[in-house]
Amino acid sequence: NFNKNTCVPTGVTNGGWTNLGNFAVGSAPREIAFDGANIWVTNLTSNNVSKLRASDGALLATIGVGTAPMGIAFDGTFIWIANSGGGNVLKLRISDGAVQSNIAVGTGPRGIAFDGANIWVTNQNTNNVSKLRVSDSTSIGTFTVGTSPAEIAFDGANLWVANGGSNTMTKLRPIDGVLLGTFVVGTGPFGVAFDGANIWVVNNAGNNVTKIPVFQ
Repeated sequence: NFNKNTCVPTGVTNGGWTNLGNFAVGSAPREIAFDGANIWVTNLTSNNVSKLRASDGALLATIGVGTAPMGIAFDGTFIWIANSGGGNVLKLRISDGAVQSNIAVGTGPRGIAFDGANIWVTNQNTNNVSKLRVSDSTSIGTFTVGTSPAEIAFDGANLWVANGGSNTMTKLRPIDGVLLGTFVVGTGPFGVAFDGANIWVVNNAGNNVTKIPVFQ
């Protein structure tokens, strides 16, 4: 039950909340996405993705994909998977996981972001990003960024790429991939998030995070 004054469950530890369950997926799960009803998880070493019903964690499907899947994103209709060991991206139908498209990108695709019309994929081993048009799964550009790009995020206007090997962030204009800026951050930048006003970057080798205002 809840304390009506604080909206915090009474008689529960862990900061007032409780663990609702641990649900088995594949081997070495890496990234996760929500499609509005289900949770999708990439499993790096089992070369598949797990589809779980969000309401109760029930495993609905285990779907074989390419080699070493890592990045995952939902575009509002389809799930997109970056196969880091295969140099390709898959577009999956959410109802049954059927492959709708298989698109070649660079080497070592890692992070994925959706800008409202296109999917952007970081290619860690070729130091660039690929732009894929969602409507017809066509590759419409490859754009150079920093060294060993990892994660990527969209701030509602531009794309931000964490370059783990060059300790920088790259800012790209989505319409044409034009470089808008390169920002020095900490050591080994990896994860990226947008809070509505700032980009936050996890510096994996520096044990810290960097905050960058997006409007400057």
